[in-house]
Amino acid sequence: MKRLFSLSYLTLECGPVETVEHAAAAGYDLAGVRMIPAVDGGRAFPLFAEPGLLSDTIARSRDTGVGILDVEIARIDGRNSVEDWLPMLEAAARVGARTVIAAGDDPQRSRMTDTFAVLCAAAARFGLTVNLEFTPWTALCDARMALEVVEASGADNAEVLIDTIHVARSATTLADLRAIPASRMSYVQICDAPAGIPASREELLFTARQERLLPGEGGVDIEEQVAALPAGLIVSVEIPSHARIASLGAREWARRTLDVSRDAMRRFDAARQQPARHPA
Repeated sequence: MKRLFSLSYLTLECGPVETVEHAAAAGYDLAGVRMIPAVDGGRAFPLFAEPGLLSDTIARSRDTGVGILDVEIARIDGRNSVEDWLPMLEAAARVGARTVIAAGDDPQRSRMTDTFAVLCAAAARFGLTVNLEFTPWTALCDARMALEVVEASGADNAEVLIDTIHVARSATTLADLRAIPASRMSYVQICDAPAGIPASREELLFTARQERLLPGEGGVDIEEQVAALPAGLIVSVEIPSHARIASLGAREWARRTLDVSRDAMRRFDAARQQPARHPA
């Protein structure tokens, strides 16, 4: 089965039209769009408020054949409600997106679960799934907790989103990854990073948001993580590197991220298909 690859928004942090064009030039199948900022004051492209940009994005996606995998981001932090996200959900459906990314950062687990369930119900009306992503510096800090919230929501369209850097820098184990049912995943985000867990929140955030590494450049055992997950997942390549984009340009960085990630996944998939060896 052919692996599908998506150019994550964070890799280039470009507008949606440019992201689709760079994805097409590099050979990606899909791309991501950020409509709501991940942090207060962060960059985003609210297609729901810009009809011209929405139409242009739909047209470029159609013309290039690059579909939209995900839109970002519904931040569940106890201060928001589903009404805040309805415009994004409608715009996501219009661009043909498959899923919406949600981030859990509400210290009240029960309230976070309830809000997530309401978001999933709203997304279902637009034919969308919702992927809940954990990050080690937030209230939802590991894969086990993310799966618990997803399953407690009772939503059929609720999924867990795994990012290899967050697995490596959290308390998540391979057993936690193996525990995620195939029905609760559709894609995985991959990147590499320096070995070890940074001591400070600032360093965690710097690497995660600005300077990740290509597969094979760092100390994350991506192959081991991928082997613990359901087979055949879509691969979202999320490898921001402000330094290398400044040096190479966005289009070349998009090409390199895909080429290296595709080669790595070919190796991982080939190794996965090899029969297990037992000692004599």
